[in-house]
Amino acid sequence: MNVKEIIAKRVARELKDGDVVNLGIGLPTMVANYIPEGVDITFQSENGFVGLGPAPEEGEEDMDLVNAGGQPVTALTGAAFFDSAMSFSIIRGGHVDVTVLGALQVDEKGNLANWMVPGKMVPGMGGAMDLVVGAKKVIIAMTHTAKGKAKILKDCTLPLTAEGQVNMIVTEMGVMEVTDKGIVLTEINPEFTLEDVKKVTEAELIIADDLKKMEI
Repeated sequence: MNVKEIIAKRVARELKDGDVVNLGIGLPTMVANYIPEGVDITFQSENGFVGLGPAPEEGEEDMDLVNAGGQPVTALTGAAFFDSAMSFSIIRGGHVDVTVLGALQVDEKGNLANWMVPGKMVPGMGGAMDLVVGAKKVIIAMTHTAKGKAKILKDCTLPLTAEGQVNMIVTEMGVMEVTDKGIVLTEINPEFTLEDVKKVTEAELIIADDLKKMEI
């Protein structure tokens, strides 16, 4: 199992039956592949529909039916389509239970930076600023480092998407919860030691008294 699969599989276990969930582009879209059997999730896409299904079979793609990242998707029975105004009314109105996003940086205060410096050839902020404020729970699904550099910091150095909105961080190394006291490591991937995790985390981690092994 590769790093992204480990992360996506663990995030999927956080989703509960009946949840309305928005998956960000990139790694978060993989979460849909690992929803536990018997758990019914309604996926919402900010470009204007609820009821996203799995990726279509090769050759069956309909480029008029895509998610917010422009990737071909399918629609389940009962799916509904609407304009951006309705889509963001759902998001801003607090009707999304969980949003799963990637990030460039997260810090001890739950601040999130997931867009880059203007003028560079990189993605913009998109709907993330609305999602992280409007969703009831914000889960960051990302690799623990970027080219060896820490992404979990004392303070974000890139422009912020939102302040104090992150609830949980899931990386290939473990699961962390953002609390008033800081970032608490609640689960660790048994392939790593605590020293391994601390070495690539700039933020000061609080180790949970009942630290568990992360299921991979």
